[in-house]
Amino acid sequence: MTARVTPAANRWADLKPRLLSALVMIGIGAVEIWLGGWWFLLLITLLTAVMIWELARLTAPDAKAAALAIAAVAAACLLADEGWPSVSAWLVFPLVPLVFLITPRRVQRVSAALSVAILVAGHGLFVLRDEQGTAAMLWLLGVVVVSDVMGYFAGRILAGPKFWPAISPKKTWSGTVAGWLGAAGLGLWFVQQGYGSLWLVALSPMVAFAGQMGDIAESWLKRRVGAKDSSHLIPGHGGVMDRFDALVGAMVLVMLLTRIFPLPIGG
Repeated sequence: MTARVTPAANRWADLKPRLLSALVMIGIGAVEIWLGGWWFLLLITLLTAVMIWELARLTAPDAKAAALAIAAVAAACLLADEGWPSVSAWLVFPLVPLVFLITPRRVQRVSAALSVAILVAGHGLFVLRDEQGTAAMLWLLGVVVVSDVMGYFAGRILAGPKFWPAISPKKTWSGTVAGWLGAAGLGLWFVQQGYGSLWLVALSPMVAFAGQMGDIAESWLKRRVGAKDSSHLIPGHGGVMDRFDALVGAMVLVMLLTRIFPLPIGG
């Protein structure tokens, strides 16, 4: 006799693989952040290249060799910029969106813009760890993770009106607001630990919102190209871009804000 799957049970069907995959990623990330330097750069380069590969595959699924080539170019650009400071990002990074623009694919301009965001995020993560310190890096990751976790549970428990149903049908206002509150609470915790000023409490929900917009941008892209996931590399999460799209959005905002004022966290 086949067991009947209730809607409540189905709602949490992806929780176990998501948790297991998350624990593995957290473990690897913690070691790499602690090591810093070239070890951290290699991890960031790998993640960036894989996301560029997924983006290329989503927008031109038949051009498999071209997707690998674009990913290789992205990795080379990031390594050149971070490993050899004399090489300017302004000289090497435009190569990647240029390839997206001149090769046949769907949503060319959007994919080129997203490739820029991914490269900026990869560059920003390395700079944040290298210049601002471990606390700033952990704060950023914490904001993204806490807002995602709070949004996941609040959205499934409280449900309610959808945030943007035409693009992201699973995202609710309850989950979105819960993510902002969780991010603010994390910012306050860092302030209490002596790692930042009270401005961090206000900044954290803004960064969480940017992360949520990164998630929505990828959802829009997948709907346009008719894909459910960016790939199937991470059990329970889909692809690397599915897991780190929010981090890309958050990091891009942080990079923009650091051009205006110093981050209210360090150490």
